[in-house]
Amino acid sequence: MDSFKIKGPSKINGTVEISGSKNAALPIMVATIARPGLYEISNVPDLRDTRTMIKLIEIIGGSISSSNNTLKIDTRYCNNPNAPYDLVKTMRASFYVLGPLLSRFQKASVSLPGGCAWGPRPVDFHLKAFEQMGADVILENGYIQASGKLSGADIIFKVSSVGATGNVLMGCFNLNSQLTIKNASMEPEITDLCHFLVKMGLKIDGIGTKNLTVYPNDSKSSINIKHKIIPDRIEAGTFIAAAVITKSQLTIKNIIISDIKNVLDSFIYIGLKILESSETSITIDFSGEIKKLNISTDVFPGFPTDMQPQWTSVMCLSNVESIVEDRIYHDRFSHIPELIRLGANIKLKNNVVTIYGVDKLKAADVMCTDLRAGAALILAALASEGTTNVSRVYHVDRGYENFESKLRSLGVEICRISS
Repeated sequence: MDSFKIKGPSKINGTVEISGSKNAALPIMVATIARPGLYEISNVPDLRDTRTMIKLIEIIGGSISSSNNTLKIDTRYCNNPNAPYDLVKTMRASFYVLGPLLSRFQKASVSLPGGCAWGPRPVDFHLKAFEQMGADVILENGYIQASGKLSGADIIFKVSSVGATGNVLMGCFNLNSQLTIKNASMEPEITDLCHFLVKMGLKIDGIGTKNLTVYPNDSKSSINIKHKIIPDRIEAGTFIAAAVITKSQLTIKNIIISDIKNVLDSFIYIGLKILESSETSITIDFSGEIKKLNISTDVFPGFPTDMQPQWTSVMCLSNVESIVEDRIYHDRFSHIPELIRLGANIKLKNNVVTIYGVDKLKAADVMCTDLRAGAALILAALASEGTTNVSRVYHVDRGYENFESKLRSLGVEICRISS
């Protein structure tokens, strides 16, 4: 397994361009199955997860070519409504295939997904929604076996769910009656998916709000469309965190400011300065002490749970005590013991972290246990004295395109060690 060797403490400087959003690309890729057609999707990050999704679409019968972060997908001849365990276990987003398969074939056999190391994310919301839409759903030998023509329904999510909202929306092709979703996810990745589905032929009201309405449609004919994936707001937030933890100046391009407003405002509160900004780029600078700010994660537009580990790393070097509460995933704290190995002073109780700021961190051998925990450890390594070895970086490769080369271009001494 590959590892990163990082020499710190680092200063960074220069310009970094943010890649396309992984969490937007994956559902949009799989949505192409729902309606036969030719699709050109650009700004797709080249990641382990997007490559896994390509394999899954090919198993179902799609044909895909890739060049310069652009995918050309032909789903006209898809004929195999099955998602095997070997692929779904490696990437939870593979479960997104359930909606498109039911929509197109009125049947699907999809393995239950595996789980991230930091805790389970149940698929109950997905399954109950499809049952409300008329599907027969059973669990057999670890697979969800679903069948039936989907119809409109009133779906009310008890808790806003990105995955369930996206999956239901992708099941809405060929509906013969109106469907509503209440307490729908408002995340930018769902908004991007909605815009793509509209290009595919769905009529959706309420895009970007908690209440969505999808109208009856007939979408059996083949189509030919193009779409560009939005920038990755979590990667943008991670590089903002890198500028803060290294007390550096950085220009970040290919971003949507409104998508990272809460994260950006939080960093501004603790001392980040904005030197220049536009709708798609920003130049930032940080110097001095990291101020106190307690945060709680929440659904969009709140502080994202996917930025909680990175924020925690930054606050390890604050001059005061601070608190981080994760209200979305209560088990997402596998980075805490690894940060402690680097010299952080952190106490964890239930889903609340109390961080006692320290003057400095010191290098150690640490291990990634999931994607965002890996990013948090890399950030901490940038600010640590000495050479830190970060193992199991395949987790990071799932969600950050060319992460080490981007850091290297900013002046970080980082190299990948293959074993």
